[in-house]
Amino acid sequence: MSEKSRVRWLCRRGMKELDVLLERFVRSDYDSLSEHQHDEFVRLLHHEDPDLWMLMMGRAEPENEEQGALLQRIREFQRPPSV
Repeated sequence: MSEKSRVRWLCRRGMKELDVLLERFVRSDYDSLSEHQHDEFVRLLHHEDPDLWMLMMGRAEPENEEQGALLQRIREFQRPPSV
């Protein structure tokens, strides 16, 4: 199994909202991440769904600056383009 396939599998969550958000991000932006960002993304995926949702929504503090930057990138990816 390739690394990206493994990450896609980890993106399958119990919360549909996380499923959609993470799968879209992996499909569109995962390949452009650095190796370190790939590692940080996998660390994020090891959180339980409620904790990960709180991090994604900015209602919980990330573990480090790199994780915070990655979460911000995911949030910005999900925003519709401004008109």
